Amino acid sequence: MNELTNYLPMLLALVLALTLVTNIIVYRCSRACCTICFPTNLLAFLVAAVVTVGAGFGLWSYYRFAITGWMIVALIALIFLVAFSAMFGYDKLVQLMEQAEWIKAQK
Repeated sequence: MNELTNYLPMLLALVLALTLVTNIIVYRCSRACCTICFPTNLLAFLVAAVVTVGAGFGLWSYYRFAITGWMIVALIALIFLVAFSAMFGYDKLVQLMEQAEWIKAQK
């Protein structure tokens, strides 16, 4: 249990950083591309997969430890966690921007 408390803050910081990078990339790509042809949630999932796998292989190559089966399963679970948090965060950000514009129009 002590190891979990040691690694949990690092894991949460990693999820936050990967979600932030995913949100920035999705925001820029959705502005540049047509979102009608390509749904934003699918784009967020694909970007989260690429960013998370890239970060995972980057860490594995930097620290040079062996890749095991549970690490691949954890990476897949991390992909889904980052993707869903990025989708939820992006949708809430768009909703907040629309509400802010509505408030500005009222004044």
